[in-house]
Amino acid sequence: MKPHFRYTPEPVLGPVPGCEWASKMVLNPAIVKDPASDQLHMLFRATGPWSRKRKEGKHDPYPIFLGYAVSSDLGRTWTADFSRPAIAPALNERYEDIYITDIHGKRVRDYSNGCIEDPRIFPVEGELYLSAACRLFPPGPYWLIDREPPVDTRNDYVPEWVHEGDDPFRVTACSNPTVTVLYKLDLDKLKVGRYEEAFAYVCPLTEGFVSDNRDAFLFPNKMLIGGKLQYVMLHRPMTAALFPQGARAKKPSIYLAAAEKLEDFACGRVTHRLLATCIFHWEEDRIGASWAPLQISAGEWLVSYHGKKDASFGYTQSFMILREQVNDFPVVAHRCSERLMYASQEWEMPSEYPTPCLFTTGGIVIGDDLIMSYGAADQKVGISWVNFAELVEYIRQFDAEGQRFTGLINRLNNVDDY
Repeated sequence: MKPHFRYTPEPVLGPVPGCEWASKMVLNPAIVKDPASDQLHMLFRATGPWSRKRKEGKHDPYPIFLGYAVSSDLGRTWTADFSRPAIAPALNERYEDIYITDIHGKRVRDYSNGCIEDPRIFPVEGELYLSAACRLFPPGPYWLIDREPPVDTRNDYVPEWVHEGDDPFRVTACSNPTVTVLYKLDLDKLKVGRYEEAFAYVCPLTEGFVSDNRDAFLFPNKMLIGGKLQYVMLHRPMTAALFPQGARAKKPSIYLAAAEKLEDFACGRVTHRLLATCIFHWEEDRIGASWAPLQISAGEWLVSYHGKKDASFGYTQSFMILREQVNDFPVVAHRCSERLMYASQEWEMPSEYPTPCLFTTGGIVIGDDLIMSYGAADQKVGISWVNFAELVEYIRQFDAEGQRFTGLINRLNNVDDY
């Protein structure tokens, strides 16, 4: 039987008129359970027209911020702090100013200078981390690219100095792609509003001069790969052709990456492996993992992933199960061919933006339920619940290519066959 997903009947958070940094969109939330209580904590993506940085002849820039919210009833209702962002981009413009101090006290390039979006929260080796899709410079109203006729404002605030050299930083700055950045997250400081101390910049996880790359986050424990214990990351490069088996992938697809140090993921000391590519009609344009893997059993992981068909069909969600291998990358063992989560409620349907979108960015198991946080209509936040065991059992009914094991199931249920 297909698992039953329950959804909040209305958005739990949405844009706030008059809040400069959250008046246009509040979406794509990450969630984590407080180990000291039953509270859930959320970081959500938000933006609004930032008129204080507007340049003559340009649209308002839309830098992207992360805000904070808390729930005491397992996600049914949320209290958000709209007095200020939890973390904000610096919005520096000069070449010599785009630096940040990392977790080791070293002055490094700040790839989160313009936007910090689509957060994911996850543990790694017992420590809590946050990954976010970042840009060096804020775009204009970027959703206008999907209108007819399209208006491209994404590079309106890229400065002229990006054309003065060909080093990797300037190449990245020139195209202003998404670079996924990793932060150490101090939950105790976050939940008491000590935002300035809650986030420690660790390093970029992807290389912007190679490809726009997002939907990147790690497994909670190292794995033995190539004879070495390594961190393992899921990611989704926009330009698959530049990565192993890219000719097979063709479209943006889900990759794995392995590195001995976190800093190695964006420094070339990394091994990539194609995990899954687009094979179903509802994911013809791209697929990407949605939030960090959840362990099912020893060596087995549930991965939520999203697919996009086109601007009219939009983003929908399904699941796969990965199985670890001896001294090698995990592989897909089961992959559901059906889209199990998609926009259906009136408030989830697009209004200002043309593309239907239900996009999960957080998943935690509490009791029998998998609780998921999602962005809807590119503008609001919702929560969904599903029985975790029933979901896993259903995904196991499909093989790695999405074919259902109907014949085997029928034989097992028919004692006359034995």
